[in-house]
Amino acid sequence: MPGHFEPLPGGGAAVALDDVEISIIRSLAVQLLELIGPGPGADAPDDPLAELFAEGPSEPPADPVLRRLFPDAYGDPEEAAGSPARAEERRAHSAEFRRYTENDLRAGKRENALAVVRTLDALAPVDEGGAVLKLSPEQSRQWLGALNDLRLAIGSRLEITDEDDTDLLYRLPDEDPRKPMVMAYLWLGGLQETLVTTLMPLM
Repeated sequence: MPGHFEPLPGGGAAVALDDVEISIIRSLAVQLLELIGPGPGADAPDDPLAELFAEGPSEPPADPVLRRLFPDAYGDPEEAAGSPARAEERRAHSAEFRRYTENDLRAGKRENALAVVRTLDALAPVDEGGAVLKLSPEQSRQWLGALNDLRLAIGSRLEITDEDDTDLLYRLPDEDPRKPMVMAYLWLGGLQETLVTTLMPLM
């Protein structure tokens, strides 16, 4: 179990984490929450209808990490085969789609990251340090979503766009300032992969 998820009887998954690993994942999840930001109803928590009918933004986020987490639904307008009219059409469709979906997407990603923080905070430490994290099937799906978002965020900061970029990461010298972020990216990838495997019978 150390370092990777294993299936639990009846569904769900478990993984043994040491104190450092728990601290890293929790810190990254909190940073993701800060990046995603509060929900549209944060300033009016007593008006659920206002939040339900609130429209989202129509323009893509300025932050490259948020653009990776919330990409244009119809692709990059600049890649519209060199046609200005087609690029404008793609931009308009993406803006309309974003306006009615981004708030829900942010809420889902926020809930996934919160589930990571809550489940880690509820862990009971063992005598030798660390703890065994046990997740229900629903919590496992939330963790899977959060791990994917964390890897997308880190990958964006590392400017990873394809598998070739990932291969280069393994050859970074230890003195490279990106090394800690690279190690986190690769480690989270391993966790994500084994969590997917535990959920395969449920998908």
